[in-house]
Amino acid sequence: MKTIYERLDKILPLIMDKRFRENKGLGNEIGFYIFDYDPKDELIVREHIAFLKQKVNNDSTEITIREFDLYEMILTILFDKGYLGKVFAMEKEKGTSAILTPLKKTLRLTQKNDLIVEHIRQNTKQNDIVFLTGVGKSWPVIRSHSILNTLHAVIEDVPLIMFYPGTYSGQDLHLFDEISDQNYYRAFKLIER
Repeated sequence: MKTIYERLDKILPLIMDKRFRENKGLGNEIGFYIFDYDPKDELIVREHIAFLKQKVNNDSTEITIREFDLYEMILTILFDKGYLGKVFAMEKEKGTSAILTPLKKTLRLTQKNDLIVEHIRQNTKQNDIVFLTGVGKSWPVIRSHSILNTLHAVIEDVPLIMFYPGTYSGQDLHLFDEISDQNYYRAFKLIER
């Protein structure tokens, strides 16, 4: 079993490989990848993501890493709509479970006009590599399999890597190694454990 550092060190050479950036597998599958990791390594992974973005975005004229933190996007959308304070007040008054459905409706999650997916689509360019982060922070509002399924229809020309604090078996997602996030089999493991 590789250490988290050994696995993280393999990401840069992989994403700089032209074949990876062409974004097509053997069966012409879309290039969606999951980098799963032990949740205790969250801060190490965040630090490495910052390093990768700085390295690639400063050194390369060919590609750009676009990071989309799901949790930060939720907060930004709610703030821009003037709902953030209302959500906090409602959560304080009625509890966290009471705000989940209204939040999902406000964000239009999994609908044709999903605000999170639309933001990612609008801010992704041809030579980008999409890093999807904030998965653990955004649960249970955004479920990993749902966002990937919805993005599958709109992001197909650029590689996407979801950084996932838990385990991806190639068939199932287990957030924090405790919560089953349903079946998902359309992504490849980026780096084996």
